Amino acid sequence: MTKHETREYAFLLLYEAMVRAEELTTIEDLYASTEEMLELPVPEKVKQYVSGVMSQTEELDNIISEYSKQRSLNRVPAVNRSILRLALYELKNLPQTPVNVVISEAVHLSQAYAYAEDTAFINGVLGAYARSKPAAKEDTADGTNSGD
Repeated sequence: MTKHETREYAFLLLYEAMVRAEELTTIEDLYASTEEMLELPVPEKVKQYVSGVMSQTEELDNIISEYSKQRSLNRVPAVNRSILRLALYELKNLPQTPVNVVISEAVHLSQAYAYAEDTAFINGVLGAYARSKPAAKEDTADGTNSGD
């Protein structure tokens, strides 16, 4: 499974957890129902992303609120919140992934699952958050590292 596929699978599970919150009592219920439906196990890497995001949901939502100048959190659609939570989790906790890759993946997910105007919103929130952090090392197109 590629990193892109892992992120997309994690996003879909996070979204499902949001819309089925009343009927799911644990994260294991989410995995079990998904495994039953797909007749395949949920990969460990996907579980790491999902459990990581779910354990930090309040903190991630606070970041979304802080960097969303256009909308309050309760006006951000569930699809967008799921994409933003996943990307922010990765930005905060997986520094080995370049910032531009995380944002690009979030934009790609929004283009596939959200409305066109939501893509700019997601890009704006993530860009503002990324700019507020100490300069991250970014790989440039020629393979050199701009943070060195």
